[in-house]
Amino acid sequence: MNAPTPALYRQLADDIAGQIHQGILHAGERLPSLRNMRERTGLSLNTVQEAFRLLEDRGLVDARPQSGFFVRRQSHDAPPPPMQPTTITVDPLLWNYVQDIRLQYEGRLCGFRSVIPPAGLLPVTQLQRLLVDCARRRPDLLADYGSPSGIPELRRQVARHALAWGGQMAPDNLIVTLGTIEALNLALRALTRPGDVVAVESPTYFSLLQCLESLGLRVVEIPTDPATGISVEALELATRDHAVQAVVLVPNFSNPTGALMPDHAKARVAELMSERDIPLIEDDVYGELHFSGPRPRPIKAFDRTGHVLYCSSLTKAVAPGLRIGWIEPGRYRDRVLIQKYITTHSTPSLNQLVLARFMEDGGYQRHLRQFRRRTREQVELVADAVERFFPPGTRFSRPRGGFALWLELPDPAFDSVKLFHAARKEGIGMAPGPLFSARGGYRHALRLSCTAPWDADQARRLARLGELAGQQLLRP
Repeated sequence: MNAPTPALYRQLADDIAGQIHQGILHAGERLPSLRNMRERTGLSLNTVQEAFRLLEDRGLVDARPQSGFFVRRQSHDAPPPPMQPTTITVDPLLWNYVQDIRLQYEGRLCGFRSVIPPAGLLPVTQLQRLLVDCARRRPDLLADYGSPSGIPELRRQVARHALAWGGQMAPDNLIVTLGTIEALNLALRALTRPGDVVAVESPTYFSLLQCLESLGLRVVEIPTDPATGISVEALELATRDHAVQAVVLVPNFSNPTGALMPDHAKARVAELMSERDIPLIEDDVYGELHFSGPRPRPIKAFDRTGHVLYCSSLTKAVAPGLRIGWIEPGRYRDRVLIQKYITTHSTPSLNQLVLARFMEDGGYQRHLRQFRRRTREQVELVADAVERFFPPGTRFSRPRGGFALWLELPDPAFDSVKLFHAARKEGIGMAPGPLFSARGGYRHALRLSCTAPWDADQARRLARLGELAGQQLLRP
């Protein structure tokens, strides 16, 4: 069976969603059957099916066995309509989640919450040797703040390695940051003011939502396919009236869904941002973590006008503790550089030199090949175990890179927050769906991180997590 055309199934889903939001289709009303809809629209059965699945993912319809699809009764737990700007309400649960970092380091909370790889997957010994050597050779780096834009050695290496995906980044245009999260913060501070509207993926990473909330920004949530990323058509609608001041996307293996945008969608987004003169802040922190084939290109590879601010780092796969990232701000460089100067001024130069040396001598690529292989194995093992241990009907996509699995339980009334608290009492960590929504949606969903080595203890934890989920589904 041929794969559905993304533009067609998303267009059909958006049309039906519009009828629901306008009250044309009422809660509890049965949608036309798949075959009937195929006859009405002239689309393939597979395309209609994918449109209905997308509506289900958005929380707008429910699938009932042997009965069809029905308009879902909306509640405070449902994701907001995609085109409506909203003030961000970060779930109070986030504070508990942050506090649990201490329990994680103490070994009292294990499992599937952390997106930081264990030391055994990282080149710790190599970096230790380089750190000692760099400190011996360049003690001057310890006696100065350093340049706000970063040392030339690292900027040159970043620009050189970007050639692998077609990047034409000038080293002088790069700004080194304290990881990707600072790069995102600098970009948002440079481009927006309190009250402005920013378009984001839905679901999206909770740290981004926290940043947006702290800056007094409102968001438009763009519907996202767990496999192929945002609906470009929805983004076009959201940005047509010029109310959106900036867009933030993670096109390669996004957190939490693991979605990978196809190249044609990336090219269209870059073109759209240029046409409408809207800056796009791109987080490509997971771009190097592909499991097979060539490295996926970021949207920056299709940017011809400098509207894309490209952010990435070495924190996920090389050295979380060194806190080194960067931003290529395109036409917005001066504005971003000023924000860097007035916030943290500079990034530790010694740390930069260590990573520049690591990238220069070939160690970086050798490490990445091994890292990708081991990460892929762990993600596949966790995914296979989810099929065995979680309730029938649990849906998840198998990502082609990154660390995350996004699970959706079969009952829309399922409460992943309750599951979070129940698992936490038994020392099992995970991230409930509401953390990834501006309004606390996706309550029936959760994210599993696959960074921890798969062993008997991890298998036991996942089996227990699936058991707890099943027990909740059985309760009236």
